[in-house]
Amino acid sequence: MTSFDNIARQAPLSPDDRRKLMRVLPPKLEGAGVWLVVPCYKVRAHILKVIAKTPAWVEGIVCVDDACPEGSGDFIEAENTDPRVVVVRLPQNQGVGGATMAGYREAARRGGQVLVKVDGDDQMDLGYVAHLVAPILLGEADYAKGNRFTSISHLRSMPSVRVFGNAVLSFAAKLSTGYWNIFDPTNGYTAIEANVAKMAMEKRVSKRFFFETDLLYHLGTLRAVVRDVPMPARYADEVSNLRISAIVGPFALKHLKNFLQRVLGQYFVRDFHAASLELVFGLFSVLFGVGYAAHYLATRVPGQAASAGVVMAAALPIILGAQFLLQAMNFDVLNVPTRPIHPYLRTIARMEEEEDARQ
Repeated sequence: MTSFDNIARQAPLSPDDRRKLMRVLPPKLEGAGVWLVVPCYKVRAHILKVIAKTPAWVEGIVCVDDACPEGSGDFIEAENTDPRVVVVRLPQNQGVGGATMAGYREAARRGGQVLVKVDGDDQMDLGYVAHLVAPILLGEADYAKGNRFTSISHLRSMPSVRVFGNAVLSFAAKLSTGYWNIFDPTNGYTAIEANVAKMAMEKRVSKRFFFETDLLYHLGTLRAVVRDVPMPARYADEVSNLRISAIVGPFALKHLKNFLQRVLGQYFVRDFHAASLELVFGLFSVLFGVGYAAHYLATRVPGQAASAGVVMAAALPIILGAQFLLQAMNFDVLNVPTRPIHPYLRTIARMEEEEDARQ
């Protein structure tokens, strides 16, 4: 619990007093309700090191045994001495997404307020946990994630193939999620506010390797604020379960699906903007210009040169359509969520608790 919350519980405060306290009293890590969620699948050789490195101010650690063939759950219960650890077992393997959501659910049920997801292979530096939770505790973000691309020095240990692949995936994620202000979308070192996590649990988030990017898409539908946190890449003797050749096609299709759903929902269902008109006129103009040119090429007399009028009739709609689409993209870039939703969700939850207490 932050010092501000302690004071607020002692006596009713006016809105002005609360704003003054929020400016004067910074949130504290101790008692902030930070819980660690660790999906466990073939990480028996590393998981105890992850637990040992967890900061003392973290209130709990949920280790999710995702039907691990190495029996991670039994191993943790037999060898672990940290009383903060809670083991959750899944009867069937659900992938990193399913295991993370199960961990979120358990941590939130036990009172967690900020849920930090780390992998169990000791690849993530737990010294950055405070960096991840700070934007949430300050009320500046609903979800924070690592970004290994903020400095060239952070990429020295990352293989060049991964650098290129992550750059391509980052641009695809910007299109499909609408978060143009973030990079490194596949980074699994994240923190999320518990009430926002509860809303995400109600969504159909991908359970496998597309989990982190798909979660960003669903957070976008909630208009949650996402913040990047700079951190270096770390690689040791861990073995990745991800095969690049097996996910390129499925990832591309899922990005396309999310992009189409996002544009339709954001600009034609939940709201209607100038960008909505720009998208319609832009697509119509480009398709008309391309269709007119294709029709002329298919029906023209061989060897006959196109007149200036024919050229303009095909080129002008394409040029205008491209301008409309660029304007729509510019609007989309500027339409990134900037106001966190978790203060509102916490207020609603508190009001519901007070209403239940009075009944």
